Amino acid sequence: MPGIDKLPIEETLEDSPQTRSLLGVFEEDATAISNYMNQLYQAMHRIYDAQNELSAATHLTSKLLKEYEKQRFPLGGDDEVMSSTLQQFSKVIDELSSCHAVLSTQLADAMMFPITQFKERDLKAILTLKEVFQIASNDHDAAINRYSRLSKKRENDKVKYEVTEDVYTSRKKQHQTMMHYFCALNTLQYKKKIALLEPLLGYMQAQISFFKMGSENLNEQLEEFLANIGTSVQNVRREMDSDIETMQQTIEDLEVASDPLYVPDPDPTKFPVNRNLTRKAGYLNARNKTGLVSSTWDRQFYFTQGGNLMSQARGDVAGGLAMDIDNCSVMAVDCEDRRYCFQITSFDGKKSSILQAESKKDHEEWICTINNISKQIYLSENPEETAARVNQSALEAVTPSPSFQQRHESLRPAAGQSRPPTARTSSSGSLGSESTNLAALSLDSLVAPDTPIQFDIISPVCEDQPGQAKAFGQGGRRTNPFGESGGSTKSETEDSILHQLFIVRFLGSMEVKSDDHPDVVYETMRQILAARAIHNIFRMTESHLLVTCDCLKLIDPQTQVTRLTFPLPCVVLYATHQENKRLFGFVLRTSSGRSESNLSSVCYIFESNNEGEKICDSVGLAKQIALHAELDRRASEKQKEIERVKEKQQKELNKQKQIEKDLEEQSRLIAASSRPNQASSEGQFVVLSSSQSEESDLGEGGKKRESEA
Repeated sequence: MPGIDKLPIEETLEDSPQTRSLLGVFEEDATAISNYMNQLYQAMHRIYDAQNELSAATHLTSKLLKEYEKQRFPLGGDDEVMSSTLQQFSKVIDELSSCHAVLSTQLADAMMFPITQFKERDLKAILTLKEVFQIASNDHDAAINRYSRLSKKRENDKVKYEVTEDVYTSRKKQHQTMMHYFCALNTLQYKKKIALLEPLLGYMQAQISFFKMGSENLNEQLEEFLANIGTSVQNVRREMDSDIETMQQTIEDLEVASDPLYVPDPDPTKFPVNRNLTRKAGYLNARNKTGLVSSTWDRQFYFTQGGNLMSQARGDVAGGLAMDIDNCSVMAVDCEDRRYCFQITSFDGKKSSILQAESKKDHEEWICTINNISKQIYLSENPEETAARVNQSALEAVTPSPSFQQRHESLRPAAGQSRPPTARTSSSGSLGSESTNLAALSLDSLVAPDTPIQFDIISPVCEDQPGQAKAFGQGGRRTNPFGESGGSTKSETEDSILHQLFIVRFLGSMEVKSDDHPDVVYETMRQILAARAIHNIFRMTESHLLVTCDCLKLIDPQTQVTRLTFPLPCVVLYATHQENKRLFGFVLRTSSGRSESNLSSVCYIFESNNEGEKICDSVGLAKQIALHAELDRRASEKQKEIERVKEKQQKELNKQKQIEKDLEEQSRLIAASSRPNQASSEGQFVVLSSSQSEESDLGEGGKKRESEA
């Protein structure tokens, strides 16, 4: 090709400075070509790698589209239209993947092979010849230098021959190497142009071939298919935009309507409590005991399902059974200084659970719902209407009807008729039935109208009635929760024969006008339950009722502190509900104020776990044991009094005998001292001790008293 400068090969033997200077220019040009070709090789290699990656990615895409119909999506996995569309796309993309694979092969052969050959073969050959030429040039210079130092005066044929041979060899080697090196540098100018144009030509031909294959695959039928898919995509987009707009409007409406619900405890006037529910769901905090006094609270989602209470932790697929709430009991409780707590107790009383609601509204609705389910209202055809009727009946049962009052007024007994006292009953009549016992009393004679009801435990009885407590040995002493005794003081129930413990829940108490008939307890139960239904009071205080021969005690189950103490002699009446055996009550007769003669009666109502009759039996047994113990105590005191009298008489008798003995001794001493003649003639004296002198004096005094007597 014209215009290419060449290194003069014929001047290589002369090796002039001009030749060496021209060689330096060619070497600099070869270095620039090598740097540029390395960069171009990297760029083309990136194209080749990208094409290989595109071919592999296209093949993987086609494979995934074919496997779409085998996927099991939770939502929309059975869309046959989508599956068929993707199958058609997979066929087209599979053909494109084949075209990309062909293109990748053509790029490897037509683009990468020529430039790789130039880089690995030609440029490395130039570099190798350059190193060999440099070594040969250095060897030639060293041989010439040794030849120049040959001695003129002392010529040595052998040395001269060796040096001459060395110059010959090195010059020949330099000349041959230099000629090959010049030839390679001259050829490099041609190879450079070939190495630049041939890869580009192969790249363009490969792309043209790829586009031709693509045009053959993309026929008119495929273009129509793509147009239909584009229309479908636009329709889906419009549907999505419409749905998004609807959801945004729903979000705005819900934000406005739900603003009051963001407060944990919403206003009950704006969101009234629904007491007719038979199904409810929501988050509650459940109390789990981790030790004797420690516990944790876990927040879980609870929901009712028929007669079961289910719980489901966050992340669980389905809920599990928490408790069977058919015929259960539910009440509001105080637990660990937390608000809105309530306790659910199973029918048999073996399982209980304490839950905490988030608000007062949820608290009351959960209690009402569980109460409705416990009554099996959910089994009716219309549970909410049935629950509403039941709740309305409870409200109407608050005040006795006029016919009820008139019926008992007409059946009131004569003025002089007496009623035998009773302590306990287990009759089978209902709370509002027309039994003979209830007919014998009027409502006013049982409970005074407008009598206040106490729904919670305030203070111990022994603190309110100090005189009475003192009389029965009851003090307002705190029970040691660790069971330790302070000093030598014993617990007032330590020597008691009977110790029975029951779990009870305090419903309420109120003052009554009579305490000699069990109808007093029945009427008090009716009024307290009706008042709780009217005022929506579901909270009940759970305690342990300890029955002993001395008293009844209400003990805090957590702290073991005695809440109330009822002296057993003051419990004059106790009875169980006629139908609901879990309800029981007793009447306590106490003195009002400081006057012992002014007595008042208070009826206390409790709920137990199907143990009302057992508690009444236990109280009756305690009173019998106390009665026998009192009789035994009196008999024991009488026997002790007789023994004390006998002991006193025996002491008097012993004292009299001692006095007589002393008198005899004194008389003997006096007789001995009445012989003075005999004692003086013999020169002997009788010496009396001080005690004997005193006894003699006492003897004389005694004799004088006897003579006087």
